[in-house]
Amino acid sequence: MSVGSTGKVRVIDSAGECPELPIVVGPGSAKAVIWPGNGAKWRSFNIVDLECGSRTVDLQHPSDCVYYVDRGAGIISDLSNGETVVLEEGTMLHIDKGDRYRIEATAGDGLLLIGGPCPADQSLYADIKEVV
Repeated sequence: MSVGSTGKVRVIDSAGECPELPIVVGPGSAKAVIWPGNGAKWRSFNIVDLECGSRTVDLQHPSDCVYYVDRGAGIISDLSNGETVVLEEGTMLHIDKGDRYRIEATAGDGLLLIGGPCPADQSLYADIKEVV
């Protein structure tokens, strides 16, 4: 089977060694699962797990970004116009390229997001030394 320019299919274990992204303020984590460090050129896939009261740093990407809310509840703030939108389990977020935003967990069980910019935002991975 030939997939992409590398001619191979890869399976990445998200429970394994995935580098941390420095985008969480407070308890929680953000992991790069699919990213340029493991060969991805056109897609990124991150897992962002925020505990209640935690948030991301202010973010902005040169490409569109999509996240799926897998668990919990929170808000996304559009930092350009001050608008906030409630997030709940099962919703999808689409952030246009260039939009500034921040995501915060507001429920007791936190907020689990999966997704990321497409294509990958190289600036998210600038501080990662390790290649998986």
